[in-house]
Amino acid sequence: MCSRVILAFAIAAVVLGAALLVPAAYSQFVAGTGTARDGSGGVPAGPVEALLVPPAPPTLTAGRVSVSFEGSFLSWALLERRSGRLSGPGNLSSTNSTESMLKVWLVSDYLRRLGDREPSRQRLDQAESAIVDSNDDSANALWRAGGGGAVLDRLIDICGLTETGPGTVPGYIGWWSFTTMSPRDAVRMGDCVASGRAAGRRWTPWVLETMGKVRGTVDEQRARSGGGRWGIVDGLPRSIAARVSIKNGWTSLNYDRNWHVNCLALADDWVLAVMMRYPAARGLRYGARVCASVATQLVTPGPGAALRVPKR
Repeated sequence: MCSRVILAFAIAAVVLGAALLVPAAYSQFVAGTGTARDGSGGVPAGPVEALLVPPAPPTLTAGRVSVSFEGSFLSWALLERRSGRLSGPGNLSSTNSTESMLKVWLVSDYLRRLGDREPSRQRLDQAESAIVDSNDDSANALWRAGGGGAVLDRLIDICGLTETGPGTVPGYIGWWSFTTMSPRDAVRMGDCVASGRAAGRRWTPWVLETMGKVRGTVDEQRARSGGGRWGIVDGLPRSIAARVSIKNGWTSLNYDRNWHVNCLALADDWVLAVMMRYPAARGLRYGARVCASVATQLVTPGPGAALRVPKR
């Protein structure tokens, strides 16, 4: 009986306290634009205005990714540029051939090394077409102009890569497209471009803008170039997709009968890379959808609007 009496008094005290607090809280804010009343809290009387704080724009942050995938290799890496946080699955240090994803470095390296010199009209056209239309002949010209293998050496040194090296497939030794790279190194390369280390202060805005102009669908493929606007960008909300810079790499290779597909996207606050190999019979669209799926699962929506008061 004694314990019941104590419990009853405790409940009564809680109810009474709530009854006293609610009017006091209400006295300090009247919903909408109204008046702050001078209550027991000592808040001066006067007009207040309720402000709805707009939700933060969506972005990409570390999270769980689950993809139904049929192939020999799939990995991804996300670099959150402001914090330096790098996330991905356990195999993010495993490698794939870069294919055309490396073209963004071929272009950046060539332009940076110009210093104060102006590129010829031909070279600038090659730099643009290597990115926008993924033109192989343009990329080959820039690779040769940069010294071939020395281009790769500079990539590793300047961008601080640890899982990147020349290809070792017989018959393709010395080909830039067979350069091996991990997803972790791919986002490091992307950050190297976004930060200005790759192309230098003068040319970085041009490179990023040109990456934003990548065009063509998975169905628009030619022998020496092809449409490359697909993948990560298709998995993003429009508010993000409109401001990303991208460069994908893709080839169906005869020696292993696999598609080698890589997707790279850069934004102000993140870099994402998705890399994979899967049977050629599945087609390019399959890889494009996998890249989009990974990106979608990493999107963090902005929180709902928050109420902030008072404003005088």
